[in-house]
Amino acid sequence: MQVYEQARTSAYIVVETTSPERQKRRKARLMSILNEGLPTLPSYVFELNTLLSSASVDLKRVGKVIRNDPSLSAQVLRLCNSALFSLRRRVLSIEEAAILMGSERLRTLVLTCSIMEFTGRQLPRGEVQTYWAHSFMCGMLSERIARWMEYSEREQAYLGGLLHDIGALPLLVVAGEEGALKGDTKSGPWGGTLESEKEYFGMNHCEVGRWIGQAWNFFPSFIDVFENHHHPERSARDPHLVGIIAAADHFCEHHELNRVTDAEPAELEGTDPSFEDDFLTLCLPRLEAKDRSELTEMLETEYFHLLPVIEFNTLADQSVAGRKD
Repeated sequence: MQVYEQARTSAYIVVETTSPERQKRRKARLMSILNEGLPTLPSYVFELNTLLSSASVDLKRVGKVIRNDPSLSAQVLRLCNSALFSLRRRVLSIEEAAILMGSERLRTLVLTCSIMEFTGRQLPRGEVQTYWAHSFMCGMLSERIARWMEYSEREQAYLGGLLHDIGALPLLVVAGEEGALKGDTKSGPWGGTLESEKEYFGMNHCEVGRWIGQAWNFFPSFIDVFENHHHPERSARDPHLVGIIAAADHFCEHHELNRVTDAEPAELEGTDPSFEDDFLTLCLPRLEAKDRSELTEMLETEYFHLLPVIEFNTLADQSVAGRKD
Protein backbone atom coordinates (compact mmCIF):
# COMPACT_ATOMS: atom_id res chain seq x y z
CA MET A 1 0.00 0.00 0.00
CA GLN A 2 1.20 3.51 -0.79
CA VAL A 3 0.21 6.77 0.82
CA TYR A 4 1.06 10.35 -0.09
CA GLU A 5 2.71 12.40 2.65
CA GLN A 6 2.91 16.18 2.49
CA ALA A 7 6.55 17.16 2.87
CA ARG A 8 7.96 20.37 4.30
CA THR A 9 8.36 21.76 0.79
CA SER A 10 4.57 21.62 0.25
CA ALA A 11 5.15 18.90 -2.34
CA TYR A 12 4.07 15.30 -2.03
CA ILE A 13 6.35 12.31 -1.80
CA VAL A 14 5.38 8.69 -2.08
CA VAL A 15 5.73 6.82 1.20
CA GLU A 16 5.12 3.09 1.06
CA THR A 17 4.14 1.08 4.09
CA THR A 18 7.10 -1.18 4.21
CA SER A 19 7.99 -4.51 5.73
CA PRO A 20 11.33 -5.19 7.44
CA GLU A 21 12.26 -7.40 4.49
CA ARG A 22 11.71 -4.61 1.95
CA GLN A 23 13.58 -2.13 4.10
CA LYS A 24 16.47 -4.57 4.38
CA ARG A 25 16.49 -5.04 0.59
CA ARG A 26 16.49 -1.29 -0.04
CA LYS A 27 19.30 -0.75 2.44
CA ALA A 28 21.34 -3.52 0.77
CA ARG A 29 20.81 -1.82 -2.60
CA LEU A 30 21.90 1.51 -1.10
CA MET A 31 25.10 -0.05 0.21
CA SER A 32 25.73 -1.64 -3.18
CA ILE A 33 25.48 1.78 -4.86
CA LEU A 34 27.73 3.36 -2.24
CA ASN A 35 30.34 0.62 -2.45
CA GLU A 36 30.37 0.02 -6.20
CA GLY A 37 28.82 2.93 -8.07
CA LEU A 38 30.08 6.02 -6.30
CA PRO A 39 32.52 8.18 -8.25
CA THR A 40 35.33 10.25 -6.82
CA LEU A 41 35.16 13.97 -7.46
CA PRO A 42 38.07 15.01 -9.70
CA SER A 43 40.65 17.16 -7.95
CA TYR A 44 40.15 19.94 -10.52
CA VAL A 45 36.65 20.56 -9.10
CA PHE A 46 38.07 22.05 -5.93
CA GLU A 47 40.90 23.84 -7.76
CA LEU A 48 38.41 25.53 -10.09
CA ASN A 49 36.13 26.49 -7.22
CA THR A 50 39.06 28.21 -5.51
CA LEU A 51 40.12 30.01 -8.70
CA LEU A 52 36.59 31.16 -9.53
CA SER A 53 35.95 32.38 -5.99
CA SER A 54 38.89 34.77 -5.90
CA ALA A 55 38.41 38.52 -6.25
CA SER A 56 40.59 38.60 -9.37
CA VAL A 57 39.99 35.50 -11.50
CA ASP A 58 43.01 34.17 -13.41
CA LEU A 59 41.25 33.26 -16.67
CA LYS A 60 44.33 31.67 -18.24
CA ARG A 61 44.67 29.29 -15.34
CA VAL A 62 40.93 28.60 -15.33
CA GLY A 63 41.04 27.82 -19.04
CA LYS A 64 44.00 25.50 -18.60
CA VAL A 65 42.25 23.51 -15.86
CA ILE A 66 38.99 23.23 -17.81
CA ARG A 67 40.76 22.08 -20.98
CA ASN A 68 42.15 19.11 -19.06
CA ASP A 69 38.63 17.66 -19.11
CA PRO A 70 37.32 17.47 -22.72
CA SER A 71 33.72 16.77 -21.67
CA LEU A 72 33.68 19.76 -19.31
CA SER A 73 35.21 21.97 -22.02
CA ALA A 74 32.49 20.89 -24.43
CA GLN A 75 29.75 21.66 -21.90
CA VAL A 76 31.12 25.13 -21.15
CA LEU A 77 31.25 26.03 -24.83
CA ARG A 78 27.89 24.42 -25.60
CA LEU A 79 26.11 26.40 -22.90
CA CYS A 80 27.86 29.63 -23.77
CA ASN A 81 26.75 29.20 -27.40
CA SER A 82 23.20 28.25 -26.45
CA ALA A 83 20.15 30.43 -26.93
CA LEU A 84 20.56 31.64 -23.37
CA PHE A 85 23.19 34.19 -24.40
CA SER A 86 21.80 35.01 -27.88
CA LEU A 87 25.28 35.69 -29.26
CA ARG A 88 25.78 36.65 -32.91
CA ARG A 89 28.93 34.59 -33.24
CA ARG A 90 30.18 31.35 -31.82
CA VAL A 91 32.50 31.41 -28.83
CA LEU A 92 35.47 29.10 -29.27
CA SER A 93 37.65 30.21 -26.37
CA ILE A 94 37.21 28.82 -22.84
CA GLU A 95 38.52 32.11 -21.42
CA GLU A 96 35.91 34.14 -23.34
CA ALA A 97 33.20 31.70 -22.32
CA ALA A 98 34.24 32.11 -18.68
CA ILE A 99 33.87 35.90 -18.97
CA LEU A 100 30.44 35.68 -20.60
CA MET A 101 29.10 33.05 -18.18
CA GLY A 102 30.48 34.62 -15.03
CA SER A 103 32.34 32.86 -12.27
CA GLU A 104 29.24 31.89 -10.28
CA ARG A 105 27.56 30.17 -13.19
CA LEU A 106 30.78 28.51 -14.27
CA ARG A 107 31.67 27.03 -10.92
CA THR A 108 28.17 25.61 -10.44
CA LEU A 109 28.42 24.06 -13.90
CA VAL A 110 31.72 22.42 -12.94
CA LEU A 111 30.12 20.63 -10.01
CA THR A 112 27.04 19.79 -12.06
CA CYS A 113 29.11 18.05 -14.73
CA SER A 114 31.06 16.12 -12.10
CA ILE A 115 28.23 14.89 -9.90
CA MET A 116 25.71 14.32 -12.71
CA GLU A 117 27.96 11.48 -13.81
CA PHE A 118 26.68 9.64 -10.76
CA THR A 119 22.98 9.94 -11.53
CA GLY A 120 23.29 9.32 -15.28
CA ARG A 121 20.07 8.06 -16.74
CA GLN A 122 18.88 6.51 -13.51
CA LEU A 123 16.60 9.38 -12.49
CA PRO A 124 13.71 11.18 -14.20
CA ARG A 125 14.69 14.63 -15.45
CA GLY A 126 12.17 16.35 -13.20
CA GLU A 127 13.64 14.79 -10.08
CA VAL A 128 17.17 15.80 -11.07
CA GLN A 129 16.09 19.35 -11.88
CA THR A 130 14.32 19.70 -8.53
CA TYR A 131 17.35 18.36 -6.68
CA TRP A 132 19.75 20.76 -8.40
CA ALA A 133 17.46 23.78 -8.11
CA HIS A 134 17.37 23.29 -4.35
CA SER A 135 21.12 22.59 -4.12
CA PHE A 136 22.18 25.59 -6.21
CA MET A 137 19.94 27.98 -4.32
CA CYS A 138 21.12 26.64 -0.97
CA GLY A 139 24.77 27.03 -2.01
CA MET A 140 24.33 30.61 -3.14
CA LEU A 141 22.29 31.64 -0.11
CA SER A 142 24.84 29.99 2.18
CA GLU A 143 27.51 32.15 0.59
CA ARG A 144 25.35 35.27 1.05
CA ILE A 145 24.80 34.47 4.72
CA ALA A 146 28.54 33.91 5.21
CA ARG A 147 29.28 37.26 3.59
CA TRP A 148 26.61 39.03 5.65
CA MET A 149 28.05 37.55 8.85
CA GLU A 150 31.63 38.30 7.76
CA TYR A 151 32.44 34.59 7.97
CA SER A 152 35.88 34.18 6.42
CA GLU A 153 35.27 30.83 4.67
CA ARG A 154 32.67 31.97 2.12
CA GLU A 155 33.95 29.47 -0.44
CA GLN A 156 33.42 26.64 2.05
CA ALA A 157 29.91 27.89 2.75
CA TYR A 158 29.08 27.88 -0.97
CA LEU A 159 30.45 24.39 -1.60
CA GLY A 160 28.92 22.97 1.57
CA GLY A 161 25.54 24.43 0.69
CA LEU A 162 25.74 23.12 -2.85
CA LEU A 163 26.63 19.60 -1.74
CA HIS A 164 24.74 19.38 1.57
CA ASP A 165 22.13 16.96 0.18
CA ILE A 166 24.58 14.72 -1.68
CA GLY A 167 23.29 11.82 0.42
CA ALA A 168 19.85 12.13 -1.22
CA LEU A 169 21.12 11.02 -4.66
CA PRO A 170 21.51 7.30 -3.83
CA LEU A 171 18.10 7.36 -2.13
CA LEU A 172 16.56 8.83 -5.28
CA VAL A 173 18.20 6.13 -7.38
CA VAL A 174 16.81 3.32 -5.21
CA ALA A 175 13.35 4.91 -5.12
CA GLY A 176 13.49 5.34 -8.89
CA GLU A 177 14.39 1.70 -9.43
CA GLU A 178 11.29 0.71 -7.47
CA GLY A 179 9.07 3.10 -9.40
CA ALA A 180 8.43 5.12 -6.25
CA LEU A 181 9.04 8.49 -7.92
CA LYS A 182 5.54 8.93 -9.28
CA GLY A 183 4.37 11.29 -11.97
CA ASP A 184 5.24 14.93 -11.39
CA THR A 185 6.42 14.42 -7.81
CA LYS A 186 8.34 17.58 -6.94
CA SER A 187 10.29 16.41 -3.94
CA GLY A 188 12.78 13.62 -3.48
CA PRO A 189 13.64 11.99 -0.15
CA TRP A 190 15.46 15.13 1.06
CA GLY A 191 12.09 16.93 1.16
CA GLY A 192 10.49 14.52 3.64
CA THR A 193 11.36 13.75 7.23
CA LEU A 194 14.49 11.94 8.31
CA GLU A 195 12.29 9.49 10.18
CA SER A 196 10.29 8.51 7.07
CA GLU A 197 13.52 8.04 5.11
CA LYS A 198 14.91 5.82 7.85
CA GLU A 199 11.75 3.73 7.88
CA TYR A 200 11.68 3.38 4.10
CA PHE A 201 15.37 2.90 3.28
CA GLY A 202 16.96 1.84 6.55
CA MET A 203 19.13 4.98 6.32
CA ASN A 204 18.34 8.66 5.95
CA HIS A 205 20.09 11.04 3.56
CA CYS A 206 22.18 12.56 6.36
CA GLU A 207 23.63 9.15 7.23
CA VAL A 208 24.28 8.44 3.56
CA GLY A 209 25.86 11.89 3.21
CA ARG A 210 28.24 11.15 6.06
CA TRP A 211 29.22 7.87 4.35
CA ILE A 212 29.87 9.66 1.04
CA GLY A 213 31.86 12.40 2.77
CA GLN A 214 34.11 9.84 4.41
CA ALA A 215 34.48 7.84 1.18
CA TRP A 216 35.42 10.97 -0.77
CA ASN A 217 37.76 12.11 2.00
CA PHE A 218 36.03 15.46 2.46
CA PHE A 219 37.12 17.87 5.16
CA PRO A 220 35.58 17.02 8.56
CA SER A 221 33.61 20.29 8.45
CA PHE A 222 31.89 19.17 5.23
CA ILE A 223 31.04 15.78 6.71
CA ASP A 224 29.56 17.70 9.63
CA VAL A 225 27.38 19.63 7.18
CA PHE A 226 26.22 16.49 5.33
CA GLU A 227 25.31 14.82 8.62
CA ASN A 228 23.82 17.66 10.68
CA HIS A 229 22.26 20.27 8.37
CA HIS A 230 18.78 19.33 9.65
CA HIS A 231 19.95 19.41 13.27
CA PRO A 232 22.62 22.13 13.53
CA GLU A 233 22.58 21.88 17.32
CA ARG A 234 24.26 18.46 16.95
CA SER A 235 27.26 19.84 15.09
CA ALA A 236 30.51 18.76 16.70
CA ARG A 237 33.18 19.97 14.26
CA ASP A 238 32.14 23.32 12.73
CA PRO A 239 28.85 24.54 14.24
CA HIS A 240 29.21 27.96 12.60
CA LEU A 241 29.43 26.53 9.07
CA VAL A 242 26.70 23.97 9.75
CA GLY A 243 24.47 26.72 11.14
CA ILE A 244 24.93 28.90 8.05
CA ILE A 245 24.07 26.06 5.66
CA ALA A 246 21.21 24.80 7.83
CA ALA A 247 19.68 28.29 7.77
CA ALA A 248 19.97 28.50 3.97
CA ASP A 249 18.58 24.98 3.52
CA HIS A 250 15.66 25.69 5.83
CA PHE A 251 14.91 28.96 4.02
CA CYS A 252 14.87 27.16 0.64
CA GLU A 253 12.67 24.34 1.89
CA HIS A 254 10.08 26.75 3.22
CA HIS A 255 10.07 28.89 0.08
CA GLU A 256 8.89 26.32 -2.38
CA LEU A 257 11.00 26.42 -5.51
CA ASN A 258 8.58 25.24 -8.17
CA ARG A 259 9.97 23.23 -11.02
CA VAL A 260 11.50 25.58 -13.58
CA THR A 261 10.55 25.14 -17.20
CA ASP A 262 11.06 27.26 -20.30
CA ALA A 263 7.44 28.40 -20.13
CA GLU A 264 6.88 28.64 -16.39
CA PRO A 265 9.11 30.72 -14.09
CA ALA A 266 9.64 29.70 -10.50
CA GLU A 267 7.30 31.10 -7.91
CA LEU A 268 7.64 31.80 -4.23
CA GLU A 269 5.38 30.85 -1.35
CA GLY A 270 5.28 32.77 1.89
CA THR A 271 6.32 31.33 5.24
CA ASP A 272 5.54 31.92 8.89
CA PRO A 273 8.00 34.61 10.11
CA SER A 274 8.02 33.25 13.66
CA PHE A 275 8.90 29.81 12.35
CA GLU A 276 11.81 31.27 10.38
CA ASP A 277 13.01 33.19 13.45
CA ASP A 278 12.88 30.13 15.70
CA PHE A 279 15.00 28.09 13.32
CA LEU A 280 17.45 30.94 12.77
CA THR A 281 17.88 31.09 16.53
CA LEU A 282 18.72 27.38 16.51
CA CYS A 283 21.14 27.72 13.58
CA LEU A 284 22.85 30.95 14.59
CA PRO A 285 22.32 31.35 18.35
CA ARG A 286 24.65 34.35 18.67
CA LEU A 287 22.43 36.56 16.54
CA GLU A 288 20.13 38.96 18.31
CA ALA A 289 16.48 39.43 17.27
CA LYS A 290 17.28 42.57 15.24
CA ASP A 291 20.06 40.75 13.38
CA ARG A 292 17.82 37.78 12.62
CA SER A 293 15.21 40.13 11.18
CA GLU A 294 17.81 41.83 8.96
CA LEU A 295 19.16 38.46 7.84
CA THR A 296 15.68 37.25 6.88
CA GLU A 297 15.09 40.39 4.84
CA MET A 298 18.42 39.92 3.08
CA LEU A 299 17.57 36.30 2.25
CA GLU A 300 14.18 37.29 0.82
CA THR A 301 15.84 39.85 -1.46
CA GLU A 302 18.68 37.57 -2.53
CA TYR A 303 16.29 34.69 -3.22
CA PHE A 304 14.41 36.70 -5.85
CA HIS A 305 17.65 37.99 -7.37
CA LEU A 306 19.07 34.48 -7.66
CA LEU A 307 16.10 32.83 -9.35
CA PRO A 308 17.45 33.65 -12.87
CA VAL A 309 20.70 31.89 -11.96
CA ILE A 310 18.67 28.85 -10.94
CA GLU A 311 16.98 28.88 -14.33
CA PHE A 312 20.41 28.90 -15.95
CA ASN A 313 21.58 25.96 -13.88
CA THR A 314 18.45 24.03 -14.81
CA LEU A 315 19.49 24.55 -18.43
CA ALA A 316 22.93 23.28 -17.51
CA ASP A 317 21.37 20.20 -15.96
CA GLN A 318 19.38 19.52 -19.12
CA SER A 319 22.47 19.97 -21.26
CA VAL A 320 24.52 17.55 -19.18
CA ALA A 321 21.70 15.02 -19.27
CA GLY A 322 21.42 15.51 -23.02
CA ARG A 323 25.05 14.59 -23.45
CA LYS A 324 24.15 11.03 -22.43
CA ASP A 325 21.22 10.66 -24.83
